[in-house]
Amino acid sequence: MKSFKEIDAVFTEALKKKDSLTIDTLRMLKAGLKNKSIELKRELTEEDFVSIVRNEIKKRNESVVAFEQGGRRELADKEKAEIEILQDFLPDEAPVEEVRALAEAAIQNLPEEDRKNFGKAMSAAMKELKGKADGNTVSGIVKEIIER
Repeated sequence: MKSFKEIDAVFTEALKKKDSLTIDTLRMLKAGLKNKSIELKRELTEEDFVSIVRNEIKKRNESVVAFEQGGRRELADKEKAEIEILQDFLPDEAPVEEVRALAEAAIQNLPEEDRKNFGKAMSAAMKELKGKADGNTVSGIVKEIIER
């Protein structure tokens, strides 16, 4: 994982190589980071950074689906390439077994009446797993746990 401190180094290297895809992708990421910092009126934390990168990837995944449905393969491929660039800035995800164990522990800490409530279970699991796993992965695991 590259941290947000390394964005400028990667950006500079892309400028030297005239890699327009990386330049454009990192420009959008830097703008998103700056906007969030202004919105929060503070410096961003690593957790904020990971959240913003995940959000940018989510936007691009949605675009890929839309472009593929519209028959625009070249635009979908560009979005996929941008996703690959952004994924370098995310931490490695925790193994599924670790995610399951942390999610189960978080759900067990809930009051008995809240353990079958998906929203409350998901909220507790995401507090434990923030930045360690993708929300879709956690969602699938939480559904499995509460359906038992």
